[in-house]
Parts: sequence; C-alpha cells; structure tokens
Amino acid sequence: MTKSAKRTRIVSLGVLGLIACAAPAAAAAEEIPTPTFTVQAKAVPIPGFPGTGNFYGKGADVEATMEIQGSGYGVTPQNPNGGIPPLSAVNVWLPKGVKLDQKDFKKSCSEATLKALGPSACPKASVLSPIGSVLGEVTFGTTRVPEEATLQAFFGPGGSLLFFTHGSSPVNLEIVSSGRYVRSSGKYSWELETLVPAVASVPGAPLASARKIHIKVGAAIRRHGKVIPYGTVPKKGECPHGGFFGKVELIFGGMYGGEREFGIAPKPVSQVIRVPCPKH
Repeated sequence: MTKSAKRTRIVSLGVLGLIACAAPAAAAAEEIPTPTFTVQAKAVPIPGFPGTGNFYGKGADVEATMEIQGSGYGVTPQNPNGGIPPLSAVNVWLPKGVKLDQKDFKKSCSEATLKALGPSACPKASVLSPIGSVLGEVTFGTTRVPEEATLQAFFGPGGSLLFFTHGSSPVNLEIVSSGRYVRSSGKYSWELETLVPAVASVPGAPLASARKIHIKVGAAIRRHGKVIPYGTVPKKGECPHGGFFGKVELIFGGMYGGEREFGIAPKPVSQVIRVPCPKH
C-alpha cells in the first residue's frame, strides 16, 4: 500500500466527507440544537519583519481562536448527549480598509500535493501560517472523544487558500479545506469563504467535528529593501468608534453530496466581532 493510500482525508477551520453512509448514525437535524461559538481575533507582528503588527497602515498577521459548543450529534446509548455537529463551512469577513496583496505571492501548493505528500512537499514560499491547532471530536467505539490535530495554511493555485489539518490519535486524520477571498462591502472589505469536507473517523461512524481552532495567518516578503505584506491594517481614520467590525459565520452540516454530504440539514450561525483600533 502506498503512503497516500494509507492517508485518511480530512479538512479543517478553519477545520472537517468521505462517505454519506455516516449519516444514519447522526441524530435527525431537528433534534440537534444549533451550536454556539466564541471567537477572538487580533492583528499581530509578522515574524521576522520588525515594524509590522497592530499599527495603522502596516502589515500584520491575524491571530484567531474559536471555541465551539454543541450537542445532539452522534447520539448513542453510551453517549446520550451526543456531540458537536460537523463543520461544513467557515466564512470570515475582514474589516473595511484591510488590504490584501494577491499579486506578489506567486508560490503555491496544490491540494493534490497536500493529500499525497503532506506539507513538507509544499514550497516554503507557499506557507501562509505557522502550525496552529485544532481540538476536534471523533467517534471511537461508541463514544465521542477528543482528537488533537495541527492546522496550517498555504497559498493555493489561482489565489485560493488551502488549510491542512492532521491528527494522529486516537484516529489518523488528514483534512484539506479550500478557501477563497472575495470582495465585500459596507463595514467589510473581504470575505474568506472556506469549504470543509465531511470526514468519518471510521467507516459508518458519525463525522468528525471541531471544538476549538487556533491559527495565525499572514506572510510578508522583502523586495529591494521594502517589506511587502500579504495583509495590511487599515489606515488611521478608517477605524470606527468602538473598533473595527469583523464577522464570522459557521455552517454545520448540509446535504451537498459527494465529499460534502453531511446527512443533516445545514445549521448556520454567525457572530459580529469588534476589534480594538490600534493605539498608534
């Protein structure tokens, strides 16, 4: 068996379908309460690039932590409360005034490379984040148990983004989620739309889900002595009273077919967040 054949595919976020037959193991959609979540986000320095961070008009990484609470999915006599339903999409709106450089970061990694060979085979210049973390839930035996995994972002082909999640215990999981920035309006500048595939921990079991996600995303390059960041904080005067507006939408479940067949009706939940204005 080849190395790629041994891999169990999964994708994260951003954080997790291989088979629709997992659906019967889940509770009916109307029995599953809508999950809730909290999110914290901030602009932070780009490692190796002094002068970047939470400053007006400067390049920055975005560090975010999201925690999800939910129940009712994968109910069994041994696990009457069930767990969090599987995540199918993560949509993030960036504040008005944020700039993204989508022309100077040309190196990319492909979904096929990540699935077959893993992150080590991707060009160094395609890396969009240090290694983050995901705390997930998987079915092991008759219970839902935690699964700790790593999470890392990459530039993908054609301006897309790829998120690679890898867990090894109690089950081996590897997930590739795909995302893309599209223009937004009003209080927001860009929307990141990320699709998550459905993934079964073992054949016939309820699908994997995410409980906590932590990631820091961003990059910069130097050209002719000038720092070129992928993302730039809005200029002074563009931050409204009370802080920048951001928004996160999570979609749980959905019957999309193929690798995105979750067997339950979609449950969207969103939250507007405020990010404090820079002090300088």
